[in-house]
Amino acid sequence: MNNLNVIAEQFASGRTITEVAEFGNGNINDTYIVTDATQEKFVLQRINTHVFKQPQRIMQNMRAFTEHVHQRVQKESRMWQSPRVIPAQDGNDFFIDPTGNFWRAISFIQNARSYDTITNLAHAREVGSALGTFQSLISDLPIASLADTLEGFHITPLYLKHYDHVHARHKRTPSPEVKHAIQFIEDRRTFAFTLENAGLTQRPIHGDPKVNNVMVHNETGKAISIVDLDTVKPGLVHYDIGDCIRSGSNPFGEDAENWETVHYNPEIGSAILEGYLAEAQAFLTAADYEHLFTSVRLLAFELGLRFFTDYLAGDVYFKVKYPEHNLQRALVQFQLTRSIEAHEAEIRNNIKKAISA
Repeated sequence: MNNLNVIAEQFASGRTITEVAEFGNGNINDTYIVTDATQEKFVLQRINTHVFKQPQRIMQNMRAFTEHVHQRVQKESRMWQSPRVIPAQDGNDFFIDPTGNFWRAISFIQNARSYDTITNLAHAREVGSALGTFQSLISDLPIASLADTLEGFHITPLYLKHYDHVHARHKRTPSPEVKHAIQFIEDRRTFAFTLENAGLTQRPIHGDPKVNNVMVHNETGKAISIVDLDTVKPGLVHYDIGDCIRSGSNPFGEDAENWETVHYNPEIGSAILEGYLAEAQAFLTAADYEHLFTSVRLLAFELGLRFFTDYLAGDVYFKVKYPEHNLQRALVQFQLTRSIEAHEAEIRNNIKKAISA
């Protein structure tokens, strides 16, 4: 079954589908926006089962936390929208087509859009606020109610172990860029264990709160939702804030053409942190604050490590547009890591100021 309209009809409740178009630029799943005859829209996704080997767990989690968030939002009268699961014709939260592809549908966030990069400092604060709001809304959800949809996700020592395995099997003569990446990793090998050895408390997390997953209202400019919810699971909140600042503070984005020009923007990073802490102070502990800088540095390093490992492995995880794409992505993240390291004192000072504000 290759007809996207036919698949979309599984979730359309008898409505007439007029268009199914590619949507977004995610690296993992295939995403489409579906429009019916009344111009109502919903999001249709084919889950990458090579990455998410038990996609039913994703849907169990999504049903649990979206209902929880919906109840919190209604009770507290918050201006926040959470995507809702749309059941298939058979009543399941998913549809498996005759070729084994796993499909699901979720509601579309109306009158809002996302941005690939930060547009200004007000936007940066909204991105941070959105993450803090989301974490706050799920902070009282017991982690026992969430399955681990992606085991090992953001556990940097495990990525390092996988890198060592792949690197040992890599036989090609390394280019100067590959040699640079290898040395960069070796210089930070012990740092990879910092968060996992810190004894921090696990909580429900988003898992992938990049800038382009934050939905901003078209008229108010306020963040009203976070999407791409497949990685909501138990973890450290540091994974989230570190990844959020990592993605937002690089003005050139993950696909920067010239990796050597990539740098951390301290004004944007500070604004994201300010927006985040305004919402997150209610549930963060002293130990959490102590490791905020580490999270920013580590998440940039971790993503570079993942991109580089995938390059060496033959591009089996991330979608690529050309043969050296994952290598280029890795070099971008490593250069960002180096720039974050150079701004350590400033970032730590901004954290102190945000806490006391």
